Amino acid sequence: MRVAQDKPLEGLIRAKAAELGFAACGIARADAAPATGARLRQWLEEGRHGSMIWMEERADHRASPAGLWPEVRSVIALGMSYAPAHDPLALAEVGERGRISVYAQGQDYHDVVKKALKALGRWLAETAPAPLKVFVDTAPVMEKPLAEAAGLGWQGKHTNLVSRSHGSWLFLGAIYTTLDLAPDAPGRDRCGNCTACQGACPTDAFPAPYRLDARRCISYLTIEHRGAIPREFREGIGNRIYGCDDCLAVCPWNKFASAAQANLAFAARAELAAPELRDLLALDEAAFRQVFSGSPIKRIGRDRMVRNCLVAAGNSGSAALVPVVAGLLDDPAPEVRGAAVWALKRLDPARSEAERATRAAGETDPAVLDEWLI
Repeated sequence: MRVAQDKPLEGLIRAKAAELGFAACGIARADAAPATGARLRQWLEEGRHGSMIWMEERADHRASPAGLWPEVRSVIALGMSYAPAHDPLALAEVGERGRISVYAQGQDYHDVVKKALKALGRWLAETAPAPLKVFVDTAPVMEKPLAEAAGLGWQGKHTNLVSRSHGSWLFLGAIYTTLDLAPDAPGRDRCGNCTACQGACPTDAFPAPYRLDARRCISYLTIEHRGAIPREFREGIGNRIYGCDDCLAVCPWNKFASAAQANLAFAARAELAAPELRDLLALDEAAFRQVFSGSPIKRIGRDRMVRNCLVAAGNSGSAALVPVVAGLLDDPAPEVRGAAVWALKRLDPARSEAERATRAAGETDPAVLDEWLI
């Protein structure tokens, strides 16, 4: 399709996307990723999505753009950089501080990317009137295979998108439109023989290259998983309290990524770059909401975050954390009480046995203790 002055609409879209803060923009036909549905169904049948039931419930919509919106003809795939200015692995050995995934240290990407997508959508509707829909993460859209089909990069062995220019640090969004736009060449897999991301995973979440078992993934365990974290993964979690960057951070393609290309909205907030576990363990509900206002972390709630921090505390080996951990043995939330039992047992076994003996009889749900101690 052509617009005024015979300028290609596709070029105008890219220019407008860059103006709105997108570091990458590509176009694909709506049917450009035909293998997506079969791969998704296999993943679901193997149960590798864990408790993320919504992946099952709208699998038909996720399988292809037409499954969600039959009228769609083209997909505009967009990427916004959040390349970090610091080494995501720098705090790996600093046990008394929590590690928060790079993507969650700044403003909530849902809000930032959605705002830019809507602005691009309004501009496109005015420039070339046609029905369209915008999506970022929360809709049943498989952004990564669509981004690959649109030439933004390729899905690496860690299953995330890898860009030659931006490494593993892109937030993805998509615009579905009924316009017939000229597609870009799809991305080409450039992982080669590299297995850095596979070897970096502390919980062995990759059963094979390009395959992820979410049930073993630290991002899933600290964000999506409710209740007790299975014992086999607790030590591997280390001091990660929200998400994990390890498989992304070791990707060699990140050497081409630059923090200067990142949207300033995603710059790390000082209080989230290297938070002290002591401070986070002391949060009540009101303080949690205040600290994480405007952050994607807010959605998991105070209890799950404190649970994560207790696992990190148990892995820290820090005797200085014993008093604050012991203080959570009487927390109103069962998942917090249980995690406190495990953490205290790791940090001070003798005190743990004494504390457990005095509290076990009063525990309203003894299974809370059992699931953390087995």
